[in-house]
Amino acid sequence: MQMSETEMMLKGYGLTTAELYYHMPDFPHVLNSFVWQDYDLAPDHDKLLGFISFWHDEIEGPLHSVRFSHRKMISPGEWRNVVGEFTYH
Repeated sequence: MQMSETEMMLKGYGLTTAELYYHMPDFPHVLNSFVWQDYDLAPDHDKLLGFISFWHDEIEGPLHSVRFSHRKMISPGEWRNVVGEFTYH
């Protein structure tokens, strides 16, 4: 059974976004880009590395470079001490 997105976030998964630059198979001097997103665990990034491995094995366009960012969607909230309240009608 696959976990829901909420369960994944509660278990520490974060949204990983990767931008892959690759050479076009028919025009090797032309670079193109592809954006990939999935929930993954830092710092290992097993899903991202699995996708890069899949690309290397199955896709004709060789990779030039990969840029990625990772962000946890659930994080500790900000706490502020409120000393007063104004009511406006």
